[in-house]
Parts: sequence; structure tokens; C-alpha cells
Amino acid sequence: MDKGTALVIGGSRGIGGAIAVKLAQLGFDIVFSCREVSEAALSTRDEILGQGRNCEIITFDLADRNASTSAINELLARLTPHVAVYNAGITRDNLFALMSEQEWAEVMRVNLDGFFYAFQPVVFNMIAAKRGRVIVVSSASGQAGQAGQVNYSASKAGLIGAAKALAKEIGRKNVFVNVVAPGVIETEMTSAMPKDKILPLIPLGRFGRADEVASIVGFLAAEEKMYIHGQVIGVNGGLLI
Repeated sequence: MDKGTALVIGGSRGIGGAIAVKLAQLGFDIVFSCREVSEAALSTRDEILGQGRNCEIITFDLADRNASTSAINELLARLTPHVAVYNAGITRDNLFALMSEQEWAEVMRVNLDGFFYAFQPVVFNMIAAKRGRVIVVSSASGQAGQAGQVNYSASKAGLIGAAKALAKEIGRKNVFVNVVAPGVIETEMTSAMPKDKILPLIPLGRFGRADEVASIVGFLAAEEKMYIHGQVIGVNGGLLI
């Protein structure tokens, strides 16, 4: 079944890679972005092609507004995605009292500013087309905060606020906007976390998997009977109840 094209910002590996593959399984052709083509990106592309779907990799630095908008506008000249997923995110953890301006700014530029840079033109085209699904991947840290991650928590909370406001602006244009907020998911980003301290806080007693996040994104992207709009869906094993 052909469902059109899905754009995944930050789709080369980890949660983003799992999302890209899941959307391909559901019938979407995929365009995913990354800063540079890596072995992980090529592996994700090959897995998508193996599903019988088309896959294109676009590369740019999300922290660079000109590079971001140029790459996205070049894509939009050819097509308007049916689904757009914002999954990009970096961490520069430190205690707030010791945090450098660079650690703050780098996280904000990619995690929050990048959403504006990459998605403003996409949303404009979706409004014109009067259809679309915007899915933002935030974090449990953006809902509850996390010590040592004031910058990351602020950026992810900002995405939630941006998505809720955007949902109020464009719902009448048949463009759905929702947020998925993962908890602790087994990825390269969480590999150094102290499991013995974190697991007791999770009622399910385990870290989540990237494909479990991807399943929720897939539902929000592909479900035809849709009345979910402007919502934050936690995928956290009960970490936040």
C-alpha cells in the first residue's frame, strides 16, 4: 500500500532509524536526514529498500539555518511529505551551575531551533495541501525535567510547547500535530546510563526499545481514523505516571 512520503529529521540510527524503517513497513517512501552519511545511515537505507520502498538520504547541519532551509526547500520543490517526523536531538550534559554557554547553545540550536529551521517550510506546504501529519519526538526529560540536563530538558519541553501551539494553529487545515515522549530507550545515547539506579524507577523494570517508540509514531502517521491531535504520548514503561 502506497501512503506517500515520510520525512524523518534525524533518521539515520537509533530511534530515528527505527521510525524510518517502521514507516517504510507501513507503506511510506522515506526521506531521512542526517549530518553526514555514515555506515548506520546506509544500513538504515538498505533496510528500507529491502521493504520495497524508496529511500533518499539528505545531509545538512540542523544548527545552520541556511543549510537546513536550503536542503528542505530543495526537497519541497519536488514533493510535499505526507508525514514529517522531527527526531533530532543531542545532549551536552552538565550541572546547570557549571554549564558553559556553548553546552547550552549547541543543544538549543539542534533540538529546538532546528525544528523551526526544518519544519517551518514543511508546515507551510502541508497547509497549502490541506493534509499532513507532524510528529515531534520529545522526551520524558521535557515533561518532568532531569538533573544534569537543564539544557536538554528545556529544549525538549520547548518542543512540546511548540507542538501544542502549532496544533491549535493548523488543525483546521487537516494537519495533525502530536508529540511522542520516550523515556529511557536502549540506544547509543543511553548506553552509559547507570541501569542499577534507573531500573527501580521504571515499573516495567526494563529500558524501552527503539521499535516500541517507532510503533507509536507509525500509528500516528498511518492510522486513518484519527482524532488524536495536540497530544503528548509517553513511551516510558511507567516512568512518569
